[in-house]
Amino acid sequence: MSDILDLDAAAPRDTQEAPDTGAFRRIEAAAPRVAIVGATGAVGEALLDCLAARRFPIGELRLLASPRSAGRTLPFRGKEVAVEALTERSFEGVDLALFSAGSGISKRYAAAAVQAGAVVVDNSSAFRMDPDVPLVVPEVNARAIEAHRGIIANPNCVAAIATVALAPLHRAHPIRRLTMATYQAASGAGAAAMEELRQSTAAYLRGEAFEPKVLPHPYAFNLFSHNAEMDPESGYNGEELKVVAETRRILDVPELPVSITCIRVPVLRAHAMALSVEFDAPVAVEEARALLEGAPGLRLVDDRARNHFPMPSEASGADDVLVGRLRRDLGDPSGRTLALFVAGDQLLKGAALNAVQIAERLLRR
Repeated sequence: MSDILDLDAAAPRDTQEAPDTGAFRRIEAAAPRVAIVGATGAVGEALLDCLAARRFPIGELRLLASPRSAGRTLPFRGKEVAVEALTERSFEGVDLALFSAGSGISKRYAAAAVQAGAVVVDNSSAFRMDPDVPLVVPEVNARAIEAHRGIIANPNCVAAIATVALAPLHRAHPIRRLTMATYQAASGAGAAAMEELRQSTAAYLRGEAFEPKVLPHPYAFNLFSHNAEMDPESGYNGEELKVVAETRRILDVPELPVSITCIRVPVLRAHAMALSVEFDAPVAVEEARALLEGAPGLRLVDDRARNHFPMPSEASGADDVLVGRLRRDLGDPSGRTLALFVAGDQLLKGAALNAVQIAERLLRR
């Protein structure tokens, strides 16, 4: 997901590399000490919900955020946990550090966490393309976790959601080309963008003017190109380029041709995307449906009779990625290309849930 928390603004944009701590290690503690960096943000709160819902064993929980958030409390398993100001010394005794505070914070503090003995699962873009840091979606490439040297990267939300749906098909029939159009919710830009959507919608319905402050264009009853910085040479924005690079890495197809257009839509949470997938040979819709229906992390929503296909309203709050609208792409008479539609909760599978699933695989059981 994007770098969205204000912690990021105070962090230097350095180029620190991930520290090399040697061979793969698991978390040995039966009830590990866990730190959440960026605990007061939208993803931080989703991390708390996921840890609680999945009954992740925790001996001690440390909530870390900017100094102005210190002293707040957040509920966890029936108790209130105080938020502490993040410093380099915050990770003493920590076994697992879940970072969700932007790439600048990760570059500044991840090394300190690793050096203190923690395994870091990082939700920012800081290390995603570092060849020494695994980029992991557990349903797709869980074995990559074993190559970690202290840091594991959580992918961009679109790449995580898309590859859960693409991987079962790719294993059976290698993908040769991928075309994507995304419809991305306010949750991808953080809690402030979600609130701006609420307020701007209310103002619009009252007939009042509303000046956007978080996003560059009016959000209510509107859609616009993703607001990541544009690359003037290629014409693609930073979000699109991240998805291309990360999808290739997760699927382990470094040269996969990918075309993508990322759009912000006035939906609070859960991203949707239209995919056109060309395979190395013709693939029947019935076979694709069978492959997807039995795959982990997916729920098939493909009812042509009722025109019922994946929707953000049904994906919001759901662990599974919804996939459907399966059909042959009429633009390819060879039969090698299928079209499908996907929706997934950006705060869950696109961020917090994926991080917790990675952490679960680090536990020695």
